[in-house]
Amino acid sequence: MKRRVAITGIGLVSGLGIGTEATWSGLLAGKSGIAPITHFDTTDFTVKIAGEVKGFDPQTWIDKKEIKKMDPFIQFAVAASQFAMDSSRLKITPAIATRVGVHIGSGIGGFSTIEREHTELMRGGPRRISPFFIPSSIVNLAAGHVSIRFGAKGPNTSTCTACSSGSHAVGDSFRIIARGEADAMICGGSEAAITPMSVGGFARMLALSVRNDEPERASRPFDKNRNGFVIGEGAGVLILEELEMARWRGATIFAEIVGYGMSGDAFHITQPSEDGDGAFRVMNNAIMDAGIQPQEVDYINAHGTSTPFNDKFETLAIKRAFGAHAYKLAVSSTKSMTGHLLGAAGGLEGGISALALHHQIIPPTINYETPDPDCDLDYTPNTTRQAELNYVLSNSFGFGGTNAALLLKRYQE
Repeated sequence: MKRRVAITGIGLVSGLGIGTEATWSGLLAGKSGIAPITHFDTTDFTVKIAGEVKGFDPQTWIDKKEIKKMDPFIQFAVAASQFAMDSSRLKITPAIATRVGVHIGSGIGGFSTIEREHTELMRGGPRRISPFFIPSSIVNLAAGHVSIRFGAKGPNTSTCTACSSGSHAVGDSFRIIARGEADAMICGGSEAAITPMSVGGFARMLALSVRNDEPERASRPFDKNRNGFVIGEGAGVLILEELEMARWRGATIFAEIVGYGMSGDAFHITQPSEDGDGAFRVMNNAIMDAGIQPQEVDYINAHGTSTPFNDKFETLAIKRAFGAHAYKLAVSSTKSMTGHLLGAAGGLEGGISALALHHQIIPPTINYETPDPDCDLDYTPNTTRQAELNYVLSNSFGFGGTNAALLLKRYQE
């Protein structure tokens, strides 16, 4: 019998604000974190907007001498982990250190560091490369730094599955605890990919919105006039614990994780399958893993990227997975406010889903103005909604056809 797993800590860093409260209050207010890019000169770029984390000072969390050893994606992960640990009040003592692990994913890793060090190589040869280049940029060093910071000596790993990375990290951590291989996990995703190569590359794919004159209105999931996603940055980190451990120490339990699904499209390197099959199966797998019926799900925090294909086919998949109940449940995409955090999206949105359950509030899909006949569900348009929520599903889909879904349950004594 698998052990029950609780979410006891949530740490969020996003374009809406630094910290869980700042991000959550921004979501409930229907604010947009999208603005003109300031990280680099966009003069020659077709895309000039993003969901940048504003006013982030790494010295708030990291010793000055250590900052140069960390790409911003690691810095975001450290900050989000600190917020999560503070909210959980979990103390990793020597007695439990080997039973606490870390699993933090990223879709790209240290993109800005890679770009900077390549420039140095081209400018002055290999002697110009920083000795901190490799540990600053590789994907698993977010988990590495977090484990060192808190003394977590249990499973230490990372996943790099594009935009499903954060959800896979949380789901895999759920299973690690359920199997008894750890009692607690610090898990989620982090990304800092608002860089010239990244923005330029996604723009060349025609994946990004070019609504540069209206940044706050650019991300518009499920709206008929959507024209691409808006790249964001930040991190979402959760503290998962075996339920009896959390109860024993009197932790706040935001939600339980009760189901986790994985699937592959086996269709196309970047486009979702046209019948929504991979998305349908991943939701169905999470529901079956939880042992509930589809009609028990009350709300879906959708992948909802604001691209023409994703939103159409995710809607199709939801209707296939839930049948008539698809028209009764609430759906929303918080990417309308945060932008798309790529590998960090699942960690961020897993935390948002837990907060929705805890507070019994559904954050909206903002910028929903013109209905699309292909997207005909209840997307919680523009306004926060109070609701009775017992089960919430969080979807993440990535390039390469890799999909993850997390099913969360309201915790009640």
